[in-house]
Amino acid sequence: MTSPEINTWLKERSTLGILSPEVLDAIAQLIEIQVIPKATTLVQQNTHPAALYILQDGQLESDTNHHHGSALAQGFLPGAVINLQELVLDEVAPLTINTLTECHVWTVSADKFRTLISQYPEITQAFSRQLVQELAQATSALTYEQERSVALRPYLVTKAQRGIVGTSRYAVRLREQIREAATDHKSVEIFGEPGLEKDNIAALIHFGSAKRREPIIKINCGILQTSGADIFGRAGGKPGLLEWLGEGSLVLNNLQELPPELLAPVAQLLQTNTYTPVTRPGDAAAEPRTSKARILIVSEKTQSQIERCIGHLIKVPPLRVRKADITSQVEYYTSLYVRARGVAKPHITPEALRRLQSYDFPGNLKELKNLVERAIVQVGEGSELTEEIFWAAEPKKKQYRVNLLNIYPGLRQFLRSSWWPDKINYGLTVAAFAFIVAVLFIGPQTRDRNFGLNLFWAWWWPIVLFIFPFFGRVWCAVCPFMIYGEITQKLSLWLFPRQLKRWPREQAEKWGGWFLFGLFTLIFLWEELWDLENTAYLSACLLLLITAGAMIFSALFERRFWCRYLCPIGGMNGLFAKLSMTELRAQQGICSATCTTYQCYKGGPEKGEGMETDGCPLYSHPAQLEDNRDCVLCMTCLKACPHRSVEFNLRPPGIELWTTHVPHNYEVALLLLLLGGIYLHRLPELQAWLGWQLDLTQFWLHLAISILALIIPAGVIFLAYALIKILNIRRKPRRFIELAYGYLPLILGGNLAHYLRLGLGEGGRILPVTLATFGFNGEQLPVLVAHPAVIAFLQGGTLIFSVLLTILLTQKIARQPFRTMFWQHLAAIVLGISMWGLIVG
Repeated sequence: MTSPEINTWLKERSTLGILSPEVLDAIAQLIEIQVIPKATTLVQQNTHPAALYILQDGQLESDTNHHHGSALAQGFLPGAVINLQELVLDEVAPLTINTLTECHVWTVSADKFRTLISQYPEITQAFSRQLVQELAQATSALTYEQERSVALRPYLVTKAQRGIVGTSRYAVRLREQIREAATDHKSVEIFGEPGLEKDNIAALIHFGSAKRREPIIKINCGILQTSGADIFGRAGGKPGLLEWLGEGSLVLNNLQELPPELLAPVAQLLQTNTYTPVTRPGDAAAEPRTSKARILIVSEKTQSQIERCIGHLIKVPPLRVRKADITSQVEYYTSLYVRARGVAKPHITPEALRRLQSYDFPGNLKELKNLVERAIVQVGEGSELTEEIFWAAEPKKKQYRVNLLNIYPGLRQFLRSSWWPDKINYGLTVAAFAFIVAVLFIGPQTRDRNFGLNLFWAWWWPIVLFIFPFFGRVWCAVCPFMIYGEITQKLSLWLFPRQLKRWPREQAEKWGGWFLFGLFTLIFLWEELWDLENTAYLSACLLLLITAGAMIFSALFERRFWCRYLCPIGGMNGLFAKLSMTELRAQQGICSATCTTYQCYKGGPEKGEGMETDGCPLYSHPAQLEDNRDCVLCMTCLKACPHRSVEFNLRPPGIELWTTHVPHNYEVALLLLLLGGIYLHRLPELQAWLGWQLDLTQFWLHLAISILALIIPAGVIFLAYALIKILNIRRKPRRFIELAYGYLPLILGGNLAHYLRLGLGEGGRILPVTLATFGFNGEQLPVLVAHPAVIAFLQGGTLIFSVLLTILLTQKIARQPFRTMFWQHLAAIVLGISMWGLIVG
């Protein structure tokens, strides 16, 4: 390249272009061309420069490890003049400069350039002018940065508080979403329940992105002006936050509080990266401006108008579904607190962690953090955080519950022992049932001379009805029907090894309830038409038929399919068990956070304190139970659980009916059938009360009257509901299948009042009846029976109490004014009075 060409190149492409052509020509004549290999040090920091360098071709970069810090690292492109300031001011080089590629460099030795400076004072003057301009630009930039800092300082986010703690699949997924959002400059919406520290996730996204050195600010949408001047600025006036922010990140916190007037401008900003400054009334509209800022939105729920414009959507899962992360979160918050206060770190007991995992944390992470800090303060000098220290509010499912297993350790020990129920079932019940059935077949056929018939009607019925309000479906744990079903299942598998069929759950859920309803209807009619109460062999046939059903279905399907879906007695037990004051449940938090084997449900080998079991016979997971219908209190889950999650709670009777209950049509049908059964059992009294003179020895007439007795009481309930709907047009009542459960106390009380006559009037004759069964005279043996007046008093008291409970339960289920439910209450009173007339009067 000739000297004139070099002169032209310097004039057009370097900072030396401000010099006169004469000086440039003098420089061009002194230039030497050098080729510097890649990764070579051209200038060494803190040394006097050897030459003036002009980069013709290639790339240079300063060393990022110099003492001024990595923020001053810079690159040099063709046309860069290196060491000019150092040679003019006789300074050392401030940077180490290396070649990134092979570079073609024009050099003028230091001595020759100093000679040029002395010959041409213009060089010093031009450089001085350039320094003044640079200083003015730096001063202007500094002033701008100061104003920018003042404008952004109230909203500035200096750092992210922490990363995502935990190893659950939710935590892993959240970390992946944050990393993905940090790779580009698209807008992000982070939404979820309060207390999840969503604004910290926005900070994590910013500081994990390529723009991490740019500022990030957070502004609460609830304090924004409705005009939007805070973020958009005013035309010809004060700049807005977007203008000051540049390429930084703007966090719009609590989007749900954004003034409605700003929804459209924010949507435009998200969609087009443009905004319009605010103008005063009467002024012309301002020109739209382009924003380079990244928008991060934090909200409790998404808004469709905004969601359509968002690049990344992140839903933060609540803590109640991340129970597996609670241990890590507690450890993190504990470490954070003790480091800040300089105190010893306490140990957290497993029981305390289980308590935390059983709680749903409506306040999420903030509530957990407060709980941990409060517990550390409360424990003081102690070294352990125990269960008692964490006194969080109980969730709705835990309210008004007391775990009897914690209060009475002996009860836990008994229920986990082999006595309950296996030794009772296979050591007593299995033999006793066979003996009683044999006695029913071959012994005397009347109730006053057959102790088996006496046990079945005068003992079993009143006792099991009396047990329902206390222990629910506990009878099913020692039921002989399923004991023989299990024996059949094991014996058939031994004789014919095979895989038992899985439950047809969909069909069973749909039709099983109607099957047992039909079977119970037939039992009621059979009992009435053939006088089963006083015919021993027919009562034995009834017991054997139910046992046969259990045995057949046990040979076909795994576990207790008959017991859960098809047994008529089990259906009645499950219905009345809803009124129980006890329940078996598990702590959902412990199950979801700690358990991975689900041995209470599936069965499995011994693990920890958990015993080897075959799993729940009814395929129910205790943590998923919403009512008592599908729990027989066999305590298999209690024995299998290695985490002490299973609880046996004392609770308000029937609380599930107005909290977690899910109604079913077939249950309501069975409920109405059991109501009709009370009147069917009192058919002679009903005839006398109505003044009918019908010959019930005629089979078809007897059948017709029996069917009417089953149907008509249900008609009273339907009529009451029809009146509620007609007379409350403005206030829509709850569905019939929900309100019908309100009659459960009356139906249970009516059945119990009916059987009290047998229990208190004949049950005490069991000793002479037992001797009479085997042909002996036992009239001299003691008899313990109640006076008829006492029986009537107890029957009447039971009915009155049942009516009152029915009214109370109906109100709890309906959650509507008393006058709205007046007709259902009146129906309960009418039914109670009619039962009094038939049973007591």
